[in-house]
Amino acid sequence: MGLLRDELLKSIWHAFTALDVDQSGKVSKSQLKVRDNFDLLEFNNVCWTLCFKKNINMSHLLISNDDAFKVWCIFNFLSEDRYPLVIITEEIEYFLWKLMEAMGGIWNQERFDDYKLMLNRKQQCLIAWELIELVGMGHFSKGMNRQTLSMGISEVFQELILDVLRQGYMMKKGHKRKNWTERWFVLGPNSMSYYVSEDLTDKKGDILLDRNCCVESLPDKEGKKCLFIVKCSDKSFEISASDKKRKQEWIQAIQTCIQLLRLGLPSPHREARLRRRELRQKQQAEQGELEERMRLLQIANENKHRQLESMRKKLEEAAATATLEEQRRKQTQTDLQDRYRTDLEREKMVRQQMEEQVAQKSSELEQYLQRVRELEDMYHRLEDALEDERQARQDEEIMRKLQTRLLEEESAKRAELEQIHLQQQRAISQTQAEKQELESERLAKEMALQAAMLQLERLERERHGALEQYEEVRMKLEQAANKTKSWKDKVAKHEGLVRLIQPGDKGPQRMTNWGPAAFTDTELDLRKKSWQERKNHNQSAQ
Repeated sequence: MGLLRDELLKSIWHAFTALDVDQSGKVSKSQLKVRDNFDLLEFNNVCWTLCFKKNINMSHLLISNDDAFKVWCIFNFLSEDRYPLVIITEEIEYFLWKLMEAMGGIWNQERFDDYKLMLNRKQQCLIAWELIELVGMGHFSKGMNRQTLSMGISEVFQELILDVLRQGYMMKKGHKRKNWTERWFVLGPNSMSYYVSEDLTDKKGDILLDRNCCVESLPDKEGKKCLFIVKCSDKSFEISASDKKRKQEWIQAIQTCIQLLRLGLPSPHREARLRRRELRQKQQAEQGELEERMRLLQIANENKHRQLESMRKKLEEAAATATLEEQRRKQTQTDLQDRYRTDLEREKMVRQQMEEQVAQKSSELEQYLQRVRELEDMYHRLEDALEDERQARQDEEIMRKLQTRLLEEESAKRAELEQIHLQQQRAISQTQAEKQELESERLAKEMALQAAMLQLERLERERHGALEQYEEVRMKLEQAANKTKSWKDKVAKHEGLVRLIQPGDKGPQRMTNWGPAAFTDTELDLRKKSWQERKNHNQSAQ
């Protein structure tokens, strides 16, 4: 009841702050209405309606009014129990991590650390409207569409505010007709409700959980697998999950609820919130204790500092006395030093005169030795120059002899090349004469060939004319033979005994360029032989 009272007070505080227009801290009774029987979610919605329009503009945000209301309820759940209400960075991180997990995204710790540094520089916490704007602007949900963000907010809202520990489709066996029907199950801290579908519009019943309930696994039967049973005091419920993994998860979740009811503990996320607050309070207490220790250490340090300051003053007084004694001693020492300084200066002047004379003699000796070293260096350089000159003369003589030999070889080679050039000139002249002679012979042969080609073309034309005449005669002969044959058939058909007397066979006629049967075979052979001899003679002349 204490937890419910704290949550109601947070919603009432938002509504009261919105209704306190003149900021006097008072609200008229006509503006507040209280009912005995009310739904917590409906009550939160009424308080939200009274305060959200005054504090935030939803037009530029990526979330709807319903999603903003859910974020507002989550803020009231996670905010600190002090007024004005704020949510600290640890709870902001917890909420955003749950939201990214619900959307199936990857939590970016580095981005939140950067945001936390910026937040710590400002105020180290957020109010409700700043949290709604942070979620609505999509700073930590880039790449996610509005539908995914809305589904993630709804899932976190159901888990944190509606105490939904697990939900999903499973098959349930009926109590009357014993048939299996698919239902959408929603597991809460003390009940397990089932609906027709996930929109939660048509509720079919509740499985009320208490410390006497238990859940057990069942073997496969009736064609159903992954079975388990929830046994309550009045009845039992047989349920079939989609696979073994979901079956085990549901069994563990239901056992967790029953165990919490037996121990009298709140839901897991509420218990986790209490543990986080206790841990923060413990850390704050340790921080306060540490600050107290630091304060005591600082006081002790200040006392030590005062003691040291007193000791320092005493040391300064002793140091002043010692300084006076030192000054007296130094004065006496100064007088003695002045007396000895006069003697030392006199001795120093004598020593300087002697040193100047020694230095002058040393300088003269050094100059003499330097001159001797320079003369020796010049002598060595002269010897090196003479040796280089002798070597250069020898090299020059060798190169001169080599140049003379190369000039003689060049003259002999030049004479030989001139002789070869004359021979090439004579050969070229002879070749040109032979080329002109061959060119004239080639022209003559070409003219003879052209004449032969003309004669051959004329003979070809005559041969084609003779062939055409032969074809005409052969056609006439065939026509006459056909005509004779037709008359012969007619006579044989009508007269029977009458037979035609046909001439004997003749040899084939000879066809020449001068017409059929113009020459005998002997004359034709002689003409053919003569023509072949002329052809061969023309080919040899070419």
